[in-house]
Amino acid sequence: MTQTITTPFIDVRLSLAELVGDAYLDAVCESRAWLSGEDPARLRAEAQEEVDCFPAELQARLAALLPHVGEAVCTGLAQSAGGATSQGFAQATHTAMSPLSGLGYYRVGEDGRLYLITKSEHYHAPLGHAFPGYQLIERARRLGIANATHNNTRGHITRLLEEALVCAAHGLAPDDHAGLAAVRAADDLFCVNRVLNLETGSLATEAALKMMLARFYPPQPGASAPYAGRTPVVLVMGNDDGGTPGNYHGTTVLTQALRGMWPDFTAALEAHGLLHVCPIRPNSLDDLEAAFAKYEQPPYKIAGFFHEIIMMNYGARELTRDFLTRAYALCHAHDVPAAVDEIQSCMWAPGFFLFREYGLQPSFVIIGKGFPNGEYPASRVLFSAAMDNLPQFGALVTNGQEELASLAYLITMRWAAANTERTRRIGDRYAARLRDLAARHPRHIASTDGSRHLTALVFHTLPSAKQFVARLTAQGLDISAQTYKADCPPVVLTKLPLIAGEEVVELVVTRMEAALDGLA
Repeated sequence: MTQTITTPFIDVRLSLAELVGDAYLDAVCESRAWLSGEDPARLRAEAQEEVDCFPAELQARLAALLPHVGEAVCTGLAQSAGGATSQGFAQATHTAMSPLSGLGYYRVGEDGRLYLITKSEHYHAPLGHAFPGYQLIERARRLGIANATHNNTRGHITRLLEEALVCAAHGLAPDDHAGLAAVRAADDLFCVNRVLNLETGSLATEAALKMMLARFYPPQPGASAPYAGRTPVVLVMGNDDGGTPGNYHGTTVLTQALRGMWPDFTAALEAHGLLHVCPIRPNSLDDLEAAFAKYEQPPYKIAGFFHEIIMMNYGARELTRDFLTRAYALCHAHDVPAAVDEIQSCMWAPGFFLFREYGLQPSFVIIGKGFPNGEYPASRVLFSAAMDNLPQFGALVTNGQEELASLAYLITMRWAAANTERTRRIGDRYAARLRDLAARHPRHIASTDGSRHLTALVFHTLPSAKQFVARLTAQGLDISAQTYKADCPPVVLTKLPLIAGEEVVELVVTRMEAALDGLA
């Protein structure tokens, strides 16, 4: 049966000039014309030409293909490269699902089958594949806008994005110059008004941790460290048993230590009073109070509180408003910087940031993945002027200032902002439909967790969750059970793309229902 669009997304048409400014594009076209000998008038016309970011025709085409999810739609690739990766990656690789092509919320795998990217390609493609709005990136390249820059030559687009991110973090309109100036002038620990441009979320999180530790250990000779001599304690979200593996903040050594890796190294740091990691059980107010009572006195000092809001690496556990409100009240009262890791939730939240919906005032906001939609590796850490304590090379990434990566951010933000209420409604509907599904199948499903598009099904047993996933994967839904942590609840994770409409929600839920009906 052919699917039809229930409610189309709001039409967003953009030109480069509209995104980055006429004066800048005039200067770009003039310089390009001199370098290349091209007609400046033709270049300016291209800069002013609009692109339809997500045409109605494409939305209709994607909806029409829904009944074919799971079917073989082409011959596929019989002989595929073996690769030369690590043993761990090789064991986890599924070449049959590797992409031959992608469009919207679809991927055609090497096996020739049509897959629905039910996890948004592992959380970094909110606008799916080949989003038409990104044609502006290629147009910018044709106009000669250089992508490769350096920290000392951050381009206009990157600086424009920094301002846009600070405005969004404070709920300001992009053109609220007076509001932005007031925010930029603040020196409050809990007012984010600075931006560092990095490549990956791991490096962005590491930069935040470095700034926290710089208050205990001078990053270079002559720098001040107000808490020198005290042992820095980092509060992180743990698991239900009180251990550290519940959190995930990247793959650098220090952030891996926060989640229990490198145990001998971490133990040596703790034994010498250099660093202590304190896990807080999810939503445990008792753990919070005990940690502040114990570590907010010599020889200790809490260096910072790291947390996600949706713990996608621990069963998509959602931290409650009561828990986070109390945690932030304690941080504010004790001069403890709070870092919200929104790598998973950014862009999927109305207004780009889930922390704003919770009414939180962090010292650091770590973002990435969703903003550039996989077009470039480009993460950012927003932080307060009070934590601006690293030298220029303290968190340096040569490629972090890429102009076209910043342009990808701006395109994503413009479309998402225009469709905020539409995507909010779809996310609420999806979460409600999964709650109803769980209520109809209490034999297998204990509950749901997460938020909107990031909703997960919590199963009673891991075998049931794995069998459920196998059935859905066979039907073309790219979905997974969280199995790589021994102590993690048996959870099936989803993260629908923002461009997925109600018709996608219904197909996913219908196939989930059929898979549950057939479980042993």
